[in-house]
Amino acid sequence: MSAMSPSAIPEELTTALPGAAREVEDYVSTSGWEQPPQLFALVPTKELLSREPGLADQVDPNAALTPVAQDPLPAGDLARSLAAIAWPNTVAGCALAQEILVLPPEAQEQLAEVGTDPDQLQKVAAEHPERKEARLVAAVLRDGTEACVLRVRGSGEEPDQVIEHTGLAPNLTEVLQNTLSTKS
Repeated sequence: MSAMSPSAIPEELTTALPGAAREVEDYVSTSGWEQPPQLFALVPTKELLSREPGLADQVDPNAALTPVAQDPLPAGDLARSLAAIAWPNTVAGCALAQEILVLPPEAQEQLAEVGTDPDQLQKVAAEHPERKEARLVAAVLRDGTEACVLRVRGSGEEPDQVIEHTGLAPNLTEVLQNTLSTKS
């Protein structure tokens, strides 16, 4: 596969990124809820198939990007695990699927009182009566293009709600973008 640099990302890949993020969310959702975070390399499909023609029956040849599931991330601090990742130049981007808790805007004051201790923040979020479970997929390309998909888990008769917006997870997309930077 050819090397991917930020200036070498073709427009067809940037256009395909939201679809790749949806594909990752669809794939992860087939395993249900309560899944650990999962990382994916985003590889140009044509180059993947030229290198691995045996994958032709497993990959949509018309898709510009193909998500490739990676080995499970180590348990523990997700930010630390992501900071240790460096992708080869043949990878155009990456995506992370993780389950999160979504709180109403009114909960911000309560969270501010807790401070920055991650364990305390998680405890407050988990105990909040209006919390909603969700799965967030954040995807980025080397040129800075990003896409996010959020599936908010429905309850009872209420179906899941899917939201797509590039600005859903700016901190996470920044961390993912850093995994694509050349590390010395």
